[in-house]
Amino acid sequence: MAFHHISVLLKESIDLLQIMPSGIYADGTLGGGGHSALICDQLSKDGMLIGIDRDQEALCAAQKRLQPFACRKLFFHRNFFSIRQILQEAGVEELNGAILDLGVSSPQLDEGERGFSYHQEAPLDMRMDQGAELNAYTVVNTYDEQRLADLIYRYGEERFSRKIAAAISREREKKPIETTTQLAEIIKQAFPPSARYGDKHPAKRTFQAIRIEVNGELDGLEKAIRDFVQVLRPGGRLAVITFHSLEDRIVKNTFADLAKGCVCPPDFPVCVCGRKPAGRLVNRKPITASAEELNKNFRAHSAKLRVIEKIEKG
Repeated sequence: MAFHHISVLLKESIDLLQIMPSGIYADGTLGGGGHSALICDQLSKDGMLIGIDRDQEALCAAQKRLQPFACRKLFFHRNFFSIRQILQEAGVEELNGAILDLGVSSPQLDEGERGFSYHQEAPLDMRMDQGAELNAYTVVNTYDEQRLADLIYRYGEERFSRKIAAAISREREKKPIETTTQLAEIIKQAFPPSARYGDKHPAKRTFQAIRIEVNGELDGLEKAIRDFVQVLRPGGRLAVITFHSLEDRIVKNTFADLAKGCVCPPDFPVCVCGRKPAGRLVNRKPITASAEELNKNFRAHSAKLRVIEKIEKG
């Protein structure tokens, strides 16, 4: 299957990056190259795109898609969490802008064998990087019941986390849980009958939690955001698109802290902390998808875009 991903909030995010033709930009979640194609289209031959993705299939598809553009391009099969090391290897000191489109790409969801979807039968996998050691099978079959309940509650915000973890524990004592549909059915049966049917599939939150655990999606996100802002040139911007409240909360709070100046108590007559803001919020409220985009791509309904601009400290 060809790697085809519909990028969300495409024009809004790239417009807010204010692309300079000769600038250097990083796409930390390259995916199918949708955002990067719009960046490259505005870059001259002197401009540069640094494309990063931990999914090798996505990286290959994006390289092919971006090949016709004249700008310089460097690609890294890595996690964007290591942006500092990536820039060091690329011989780049500062960026004019960067974009992070968090979450799972459409091909990862649609290709059953990747194990991300509870609608299609597949081995329990959920790895964005197929070379990573930890997979969903290991989480589901080896984490003890308490640890499972905790991660389902923390990363899935699932109120039935203890019931689900107990059901998983009982079933795997009989035999290992090997497929997505097996797991989805176990989760469904753990729900009270009155809560099994509604707008959302009963397995949605638990699958999200396991996926986040497998890929370590939240563990280093705050540090990565701070690192990206640190390597921006003054006036450079970082755009981040999130798809669930856990991601968005981290981005929102980290941006707010970076934009905060003095932290002295209000009753101090003068500032003694000397703290200066590292950035300014370009949009205080998140930008969401238009009705037109939602009609074309239902996966955009939960997307939120936040942008911060680095400011030069006085």
